[in-house]
Amino acid sequence: MTVAYVFPGQGSQRVGMGKDLFETFEVAKNTFQEADEILGINLSQLCFEGPENELRQTINAQPAIVTVSFACLRSAQEYGGENLFPPSFVAGHSLGEYTALAVANVLDFQTTVYLARERGRLMHEAGQIQEGAMVAIIGLDEAITSSICHDTRTKVANINCPGQLVISGAKERVDKATQLAKEAGAYRVIPLQVSGAFHTPLMEPAMTELSRIITSLEFHTPDIPIIANTSAQPITTVDMIKEELVTQLCNCIQWQGSIEYMIANGTTQFIEIGPGRVLSGLIKRIHKTIPTTNLNDMTSIKDLIDSGEVGE
Repeated sequence: MTVAYVFPGQGSQRVGMGKDLFETFEVAKNTFQEADEILGINLSQLCFEGPENELRQTINAQPAIVTVSFACLRSAQEYGGENLFPPSFVAGHSLGEYTALAVANVLDFQTTVYLARERGRLMHEAGQIQEGAMVAIIGLDEAITSSICHDTRTKVANINCPGQLVISGAKERVDKATQLAKEAGAYRVIPLQVSGAFHTPLMEPAMTELSRIITSLEFHTPDIPIIANTSAQPITTVDMIKEELVTQLCNCIQWQGSIEYMIANGTTQFIEIGPGRVLSGLIKRIHKTIPTTNLNDMTSIKDLIDSGEVGE
């Protein structure tokens, strides 16, 4: 069995996430306390109690999702021990790539959650310079969606799975693209709750400062191949990782390609670790039969480990 761990991005957050892990597993409790201490805010309370509108803010959602995802993995490792099959690949969707860095020991957890909050802050500030928007387009192929983006001067921001792409750009242009997508026969057009035009050149104001912060931090060669968002290929050196984190802000997330790469290179099971089930749904649309499991709370961890489905 060859397992890949995948980690969710912004939009997967919900009030209450991680609370049962905090109450059940000492290692999860320690993870939340580490995040609270390094950030100087009560991130734990925000995850467990909200309010939802505050948790949803980019500057809070990003470190919160990283913290819950890492607490979930640590809890599964504590509960499962050697029965939790180690990954041959790790990947994360946009923000989730930061969790993957911690899992691959590129950065320690404290540095990762700090960097995630700084990324969220910079992306939020870039969104205030020019109002942006993102929408998921369901039911159109890539060629039609790309043509709509060309006509409206928007960008394809995520290639998630067959029939689901996300477009991003200035709000008035995304509004026009939404209209054209509906006219072209899109099954659904879903506005995303984000604070800017992520993964487009409108995020360029965030790049310089994020690059400066990254340069100041200590990175290590990954223990596990990380499949990069922007290329859908492994990144295996510190320099490649640093470049990926900066360029990712303004470039398309190749999620479908990342999953296809891991399957083509022997992955036989995916485990989505962190809040929500978004990635599992996308993977099922990319490859209908490959086993995919969620670890997002105490029950799912115990069910998976006790079933013996990820052991040797």
